[in-house]
Amino acid sequence: MSGIFADISGKGSAQAARMAIEDFGGTVLGRPIELLVADHQNKPDIASATAAEWIKDKRIDMITGVAHSAASLAVRELTRGAGVVDIMSSGGSTDLTNKACSPTGFHWSWDSYMLVKSTGEAVVKDGGKSWFFLSTDSAFGVASQREATAVIDQNGGTVKGSVKVRHGLPDMTSFLLQAQNSGSQVVGLAIAGSDFINSVRQASEFGITASGQSLAALVAFITDVHSIGLQNAQGMYISEPFYWDLTDETRAFSERFSKAVGAMPTTIQAGIYSAVFHYLKSVKAAGSTEAKAVAAKIRELPVNDFWTVDARVREDGRVLRPVHLFRVKTPAESKRPWDYYRLVSTLDGAAAARPLADSTCGFIKQD
Repeated sequence: MSGIFADISGKGSAQAARMAIEDFGGTVLGRPIELLVADHQNKPDIASATAAEWIKDKRIDMITGVAHSAASLAVRELTRGAGVVDIMSSGGSTDLTNKACSPTGFHWSWDSYMLVKSTGEAVVKDGGKSWFFLSTDSAFGVASQREATAVIDQNGGTVKGSVKVRHGLPDMTSFLLQAQNSGSQVVGLAIAGSDFINSVRQASEFGITASGQSLAALVAFITDVHSIGLQNAQGMYISEPFYWDLTDETRAFSERFSKAVGAMPTTIQAGIYSAVFHYLKSVKAAGSTEAKAVAAKIRELPVNDFWTVDARVREDGRVLRPVHLFRVKTPAESKRPWDYYRLVSTLDGAAAARPLADSTCGFIKQD
């Protein structure tokens, strides 16, 4: 609800859950649907303690949301042990469907592999064959660059070099100069949050894009573009499974959401609606709130809502949904507020997910 993920999740996620409950009718199996909301402050210990209290004292049936991967993994540990359904829509760690998988746990909207695969593969096919990386000096930065490099290599591209960027560093000049001097066509940004916003703004000021190089975000959201502004972000590649202006259905939902929140929904917030609505459909189909029965229905039923069409929930709990590569519009191309993206290509759900054969999930059967 607060902190660095407030815009992409926060109060908007709570509103999306309320909208799903309202659209479902407010009751299931003859009982009113109750929504509990808490702020874990992006701290795994607070997230875990809150979940433990809810499971013990409130006897909740499902947990969703949980921004910040470390927090979502901490909650997953609890729900798996307690046999409670969780549907993670906010954290992006692929561990949720690998070593931290659960028979009653699901990963709903996005993960880091999906975004990296989409951006790396589609940008190379769009002509961006040579890359230089600015990567956060962290596990996230290392893993994102490693996965992106593999995708780029597989598709005939090359990585000319990289530099590690310390979190919170205000001046990116020396790193951007290295990227510019590399002669690469694309500067890949394995950076998140305020560091990402800072790097894109400074890249624009430094003339990176004006000189002919393109920026490619590995993990970013529309709220980041909103903060950066089109003048600085124009031309940047960015992958997301959801964009508010894709279809008549996404536009109708997003306008309704915007009236309540004051902004268009993010991938995470749209995913909260989808997760809650599908969970309630599964409870109704199971005729019970018992976790294993509901989890079986979650996997059995195709996911259909205002932005999802017949998506399949895989054995490991991963929803196989398409992901889209966009380029950020120029100020002249944008015709109204939040009109930020131009669609470049779409990767189908099965291709966007890490292959099940590579899974380290302990309970699924490998062929």
